[in-house]
Amino acid sequence: MTRCPISAVAVCLAALSAAAATAQEEAPSGNSPQWLKSIEMLGHTALAERRNRPGVELNAFTTDGCSGGMSTIWAIAGRAIPALADIHSERPPWEHCCVTHDRAYHSAGPDPEPEASYANRLAADLALKSCVEDTAASRTEPLAGEYGLSQDEVSLAYSLIAEGMFSAVRIGGQPCSGLPWRWGYGWPDCQAFFSLDPGTGDAVPRLKEISGD
Repeated sequence: MTRCPISAVAVCLAALSAAAATAQEEAPSGNSPQWLKSIEMLGHTALAERRNRPGVELNAFTTDGCSGGMSTIWAIAGRAIPALADIHSERPPWEHCCVTHDRAYHSAGPDPEPEASYANRLAADLALKSCVEDTAASRTEPLAGEYGLSQDEVSLAYSLIAEGMFSAVRIGGQPCSGLPWRWGYGWPDCQAFFSLDPGTGDAVPRLKEISGD
């Protein structure tokens, strides 16, 4: 597997940025286009129904650190800048950011109402991005020495990694997906695209809720 020399780090970081790019076309505030939000809201609605169901309880908190799409970003970063993987191995220096992010995802926030749930997930994802960036900002000089990079290169690397992690969780962390790192993973899983008719018990496509059909 090809590794990038330090002299080519700018090119490697550009490749990292491209690899981390998301199809979500996020607005500067992190908000998704309306059509993507409408689809995600199906999951938040399903999660709210699950949380409000009598007898449903939140499971005990568990975390596996920087997992899922975030571990993929870490692998890409390690290929681009070998010093990252050589120094930190499987435990990136921002792992505490991932654990904090997991705590938010586990409970899905205090308010099950779908719009509040959507806002809380976005806030958690933005907080993850800021935490990774702050890790570099607070330790730029020692990290530069550890990696053999300039301080500007360290800041750029962490900024692009933070963007990639943000994109990964926005895409892969939607509620009621069945994935172990989904928003609300502490609650029993739910089905984003179908609901149960209270009268017949039949599965009803939730897409009707946004299509109007």
